[in-house]
Amino acid sequence: MSERSIMVTGGFGVLGRVVAAAFADQGDRVARVDFAPVAPDSIARGMDFAGIDLTDTAMAERAVADAANAHGGVDVLVNVAGGFTWQTVEDGGVDAWEKMFAMNLLSNMTITRAALPALKRSPAGRIVNIGAQAAVQAGAGMGAYAASKAGVHRLTEALAAELAGSNITANAILPSIIDTPVNRADMPDADTAQ
Repeated sequence: MSERSIMVTGGFGVLGRVVAAAFADQGDRVARVDFAPVAPDSIARGMDFAGIDLTDTAMAERAVADAANAHGGVDVLVNVAGGFTWQTVEDGGVDAWEKMFAMNLLSNMTITRAALPALKRSPAGRIVNIGAQAAVQAGAGMGAYAASKAGVHRLTEALAAELAGSNITANAILPSIIDTPVNRADMPDADTAQ
């Protein structure tokens, strides 16, 4: 399938920009969606949706509709959007848990639900969720993050079961620690070579 219509959430971040560029480099039309107010760069064969709060159902639906109208549908949704916080249960509070739930899980569910009708019209719809190894084995201080990423893992499993027999597949990628400036600052001793 050539010239697919791709949506990448978290498209202005380090990983999102690499994912979006990889699709654009192979000839796909890419829509980058991000909470940030301005894109840090532009993308060939693409468009940007800045200032999108993916926990807001109406904003997610509007971004999908605009991307589908501009690119003739949606064939692939890659959910990169998310965040990280390091905080122990003893020293932390509920705010971190709510933030991780919203950034990592609710944002994923909202845009996926909005994109399902367009993905169903694609001859080969794809949903790719970026989870985390921490969803399988959490470390100290990773409770809120790991729990929210475990939710992404379970959401992906539920989607795969719900969409079985359709033209859509749902899968998750579970990377370890990605080498980004923020992760280097938060976890200076982390092994990012895994």
